Amino acid sequence: MRLIAENLGGERGGETIFSGINFALGKGQALIVTGPNGAGKSTLLRVVAGLLPVAAGRLLIQGGAEDFPSVASACHYLGHQNAMKTALSVAENLRFWRDFSGADFLSAEQALATVGLDGIGHLPFGYLSTGQRRRAAIAKLLVSRRPLWLLDEPTAGLDKASEERFGGLMREHLDEGGIIIAATHLPLGIEGATELRMGEVD
Repeated sequence: MRLIAENLGGERGGETIFSGINFALGKGQALIVTGPNGAGKSTLLRVVAGLLPVAAGRLLIQGGAEDFPSVASACHYLGHQNAMKTALSVAENLRFWRDFSGADFLSAEQALATVGLDGIGHLPFGYLSTGQRRRAAIAKLLVSRRPLWLLDEPTAGLDKASEERFGGLMREHLDEGGIIIAATHLPLGIEGATELRMGEVD
């Protein structure tokens, strides 16, 4: 499977945020999107995820169309917000996302253990600390299979040990043929990743 962007442009609120973006990513490859605040990093991820329309150019998948007929269907999107209901338990949140996404992979309990949160699945999500909430959100990536991970400042709120653990999960995903696009101000520990530097908005 290959993800290709050709002269891609994105808008937000009727204003052009970025244009002329080109990249091609195959299995096991990562793209690190950097640049100052307001450069369009988050908007780019939301366009790839199908949460915002493509304003110019095109975005397509080559190969894997039987399993993923659209780019959006191939994506896991981890944004600034954790997208978890505070009143539901951690495990209930993860089961919701597993059922919503389909293609079951790890159970909620297995995913939580993988991110170092074993034994807390019964707790309401709202009881968790900032770092625990982010790790629980990362566990969403593990309860169903999606080849393309879109990560917006994924290590925000994580301590050093959790950053290293997540780095291992990203490397494992790439080793298994996955693709990652990550917008970040911080190093993610992904060797060989391509960098896309986005500039200031005029």
